[in-house]
Amino acid sequence: MLEGMELGIIGGTGPAGRGLAVRAAAAGHRVIIGSRDEERASAVAAEIVAAHPDRTLAISGGTNQDAAGAALVVIATPWEGAVATVTALRSDLEGKNVVSMVNALTKEGREMLPLYPPRGSMAGQIASALGGSHVAAAFHHLPASEMQNLASGLEADVLVCGDHEGSRAATIELIDTIDGLRGIDAGSLAQASPIEAFTAVCITINIRHKAHSTIRLAGI
Repeated sequence: MLEGMELGIIGGTGPAGRGLAVRAAAAGHRVIIGSRDEERASAVAAEIVAAHPDRTLAISGGTNQDAAGAALVVIATPWEGAVATVTALRSDLEGKNVVSMVNALTKEGREMLPLYPPRGSMAGQIASALGGSHVAAAFHHLPASEMQNLASGLEADVLVCGDHEGSRAATIELIDTIDGLRGIDAGSLAQASPIEAFTAVCITINIRHKAHSTIRLAGI
């Protein structure tokens, strides 16, 4: 089991990145929140720590390049800029386990709809841009507000896919250290397309039912 690892979150100042940062830090990991704006990243990190005075959270802010220097790196940027962001960091991410939590979605009325990039998924786009990295996809179906609230009682299964067995294993190992989460091996990176697309269904359900639902798989 991983203990006290260093996790970098590229583009980690948004709701999803913040949620993963606080949950990972609460599990005892050291988290670097990355951003194009280092001052903003530092302010977000300080805000998260200040919101949990009863906990010791090792969260710091830095540039995206700082986050790319961590042992395990998560991509949490908006989908429109994800490929450009990782391409600029290609040399920093060479040979590393990189996890994409990016979803390409658009809102139409009261529904979210999936968009399909040329390679079928944003994880596929990122893997293509980072030819020398081991890319997995995970964390897509988690409600950000429940992730940020450590007292929410969140329980969820996290589907993990990727073509590199070691990257999938490292991602699942991280997930299993986080309270309320269970990592599930979902196979190759080809599965990222339906996994990412199903995020639109999850968000639409939550909009319609004013809920913060999660995915749980029975029988495993």
